[in-house]
Amino acid sequence: MKRRNLALSIIAIALLLLFLIFADSSLDSYQKRILNLCAIYVILGLSMNLINGFTGLFSLGHAGFMAVGAYTTALLTMSPAIKEQTFYLEPIVAPLANLNMPFLPALLMAGILSAFVAFIIGAPVLRLKGDYLAIATLGFSEIIRIIFTNTQSITNGSLGLKSIPPHTNLWWSFGGAALTVIFMVFLIKSSYGKAFKAIREDEIAAESMGIGLFKHKMLSFVTGAFIAGVGGGLLGSLLGAINPNMFRFVLTFNVLLVIVLGGMGSITGTVISAFVVTSGLEYLRFLDETIDLGFIEIPGVAGLRMVVFALLLMMVVVFFRNGLMGTNEFSWDKLISFLKRKFPFKKEVGH
Repeated sequence: MKRRNLALSIIAIALLLLFLIFADSSLDSYQKRILNLCAIYVILGLSMNLINGFTGLFSLGHAGFMAVGAYTTALLTMSPAIKEQTFYLEPIVAPLANLNMPFLPALLMAGILSAFVAFIIGAPVLRLKGDYLAIATLGFSEIIRIIFTNTQSITNGSLGLKSIPPHTNLWWSFGGAALTVIFMVFLIKSSYGKAFKAIREDEIAAESMGIGLFKHKMLSFVTGAFIAGVGGGLLGSLLGAINPNMFRFVLTFNVLLVIVLGGMGSITGTVISAFVVTSGLEYLRFLDETIDLGFIEIPGVAGLRMVVFALLLMMVVVFFRNGLMGTNEFSWDKLISFLKRKFPFKKEVGH
């Protein structure tokens, strides 16, 4: 059975690689952009699900970690000439002016700095619970955004950064998403993952069993921030331009929407939901424009796609209160058992 599952996994990976080769060579730039956004939201969704879904911490500070990752990656990958052109109101500080790094080290540095910020924030706020923790993390996220708005010589202030090198492509985004999924699977199956789930279910019982609450909460918070920083770096490189207004609470809400729709505490649900939400928002844009049916012309209504999408999400939440997957995960054994029940194989007996 293990060999069968391993073979099926290898086949699935091979099919994914073939799809990426096809998409990279055949799809247009708009379709590639949507696929890149889907993969990046998988990374961001999993990073938030680790904190909110698996550990049970109600954190709303994700936009701040993404901002740290996006700005770090941008500043480390931009050439000195582009920095000189971008920082025309006030020169960039000397240590950053001539600093230029390859994309992978810049992404890792983005994750490390985001994790460091999370460590500083987590020391005081992780002793809070519930709504108080949510308000505190949201406040720190806004503080990060305000700092970036007012540090003209480091982040270029409210003008933001432009001409960011476009390193993010399908291989980077889907590769990052695949590595994040693999890391999350091994983490949740480890003793640390079991401790996270125990804290989510009952903190008092977990502590009585010898689990260090603050240590494991901090580990979850910092790890989620690291992944969010990498996701923010990929997003900034994909967009090519960033500014502090991008990282308002709405961005955190979009990621929260992904994990709530997919299922709090489900890796599979987050992956599915990231593709559904991201592609759904894009492909419903025709509702905002005039629709010509030949015999009648329906005028477009600005914002109609968001109304329709919200109604669809409400229907999903009503019928799937715990999200599309709840806390369930995909497995080959479950899939094969389901197929056997739906399509039973009847063996004919010869006479």
